[in-house]
Amino acid sequence: MELSVYNIKGEDTGRKVTLNEEVFGIDPNEHAIYLDVKQYLANQRQGTHKSKERSEVSGSTRKLHKQKGGGGSRIGDINSPVLVGGGRVFGPRPRDYRFKLNKKVKELARKSALSLKANEGQIKVLENFTLEAPKTKEFLNITKNLQVPEKVLLIMPSTDKNVYLSARNVPGAAVMGAKDINTYSILNNKTILLTEGGLEVINQF
Repeated sequence: MELSVYNIKGEDTGRKVTLNEEVFGIDPNEHAIYLDVKQYLANQRQGTHKSKERSEVSGSTRKLHKQKGGGGSRIGDINSPVLVGGGRVFGPRPRDYRFKLNKKVKELARKSALSLKANEGQIKVLENFTLEAPKTKEFLNITKNLQVPEKVLLIMPSTDKNVYLSARNVPGAAVMGAKDINTYSILNNKTILLTEGGLEVINQF
């Protein structure tokens, strides 16, 4: 697959680049994508949730009334889960949600996501550029000139500090180095802007 190269003014430079068919032209594996996205989201969880159980609630452990002969149900102390203010039964406890995923599965998922974007025509190639200083307005002008939505992922050969800071305040926009991209980031954006340098790195995946 060949794509035209645009400059930051949105003009076609007349040059074309070739997307590696082994990266952008495979048959997407939906299950691999599901597993990789699931792992990514699980890794974002802090897992610090905690509620107090019966033995942890502050309160007397005195038995409220005798076991039998009162005509009512049996009951223990005031910390019983059936009483207001009592402990919670089987409440959440701190845990680690991370799980292992094979390297080849993650690679397949990433290539599948890139192939989906290529098939849907949601990839644009941009010639290499840099910004002299962090300016949000300049980044917005680039997206406006290229006629792409603000929810866009810009992939560069490596992280450019000025470009990153320029995009940081734009809702939905993200800037990543080519080696740092993941399946979730690719699918979570409407358009993928690939610089020529970033494409060279990704073509080697």
